[in-house]
Amino acid sequence: MKADFLAAITKGKTYSPLLTRAKATELLGTIQGGYNISPLIDALDDEQLAPIAAKALSHTLLMFYNFYDVEEKANMGNQYARQVIDSWANPEWFLDKPELAEKLTVTVFKVTGETNTDDLSPAPDAWSRPDIPLHAEAMLKNTRDGIIPDELGVIRPIKQIETLCEKGFPLAYVGDVVSTGSSRKSATNSVIWFMGKDIPFVPNKRNGGVVLGGKIAPIFFNTMQDAGALPIEVDVTSLNMGDMIDIYPYKGEIRCHATNALLTNFCIKNRRFT
Repeated sequence: MKADFLAAITKGKTYSPLLTRAKATELLGTIQGGYNISPLIDALDDEQLAPIAAKALSHTLLMFYNFYDVEEKANMGNQYARQVIDSWANPEWFLDKPELAEKLTVTVFKVTGETNTDDLSPAPDAWSRPDIPLHAEAMLKNTRDGIIPDELGVIRPIKQIETLCEKGFPLAYVGDVVSTGSSRKSATNSVIWFMGKDIPFVPNKRNGGVVLGGKIAPIFFNTMQDAGALPIEVDVTSLNMGDMIDIYPYKGEIRCHATNALLTNFCIKNRRFT
């Protein structure tokens, strides 16, 4: 419905006092794939909208068979369609992403011992997994060393997390052994909901964030990477709840934010940061 409404504005079939044709085209580009693709391809033939549509399509991957529609326009001499094809080939959708910062300052949220996926995404709360913010309420809802749930067995440690956030830095999930057991994307979603950042134009979902673990379950490690987070296997013995630390991904160092004292070293598994 949203894509149809925006498409109608771009084609002049309907009018909104809040949206110009250009703005409607820009918003179509935020949908990432599906019903927005055809109207964006149509906009490649509109001189006013074509530059906006080309930029949007250049960063859209879920094209499927619509790729051939863009290719056909490019072969027929449409310069904006050719621009999209060239952008995909480069690939600008990936290279245009911001590089990982030289230093990340975070506050430690430490869960000692071993946490499994049921701690992060409890099976009795499986019914709420499609609703990421709601399901995240159940993360670490049971008492354990250093963790104080707001309501035992029901609600996560909200007040504890909010108190740590008052220090002014993002939180990093830190654990001795992190997310063993069965593979659950919902466990990743819950951690990132509190440690990550909002995704523009995508409600109720976040990406990014940092996870530090003495050992991180391989599937959880890979799922965190896929979700845009930075998981690092590192000795966390010297990291404590509430510590403010500086992480240097390229140097493989973690230092105390206040004193710059070296706390621990690590070797990143993937050396390309983009």
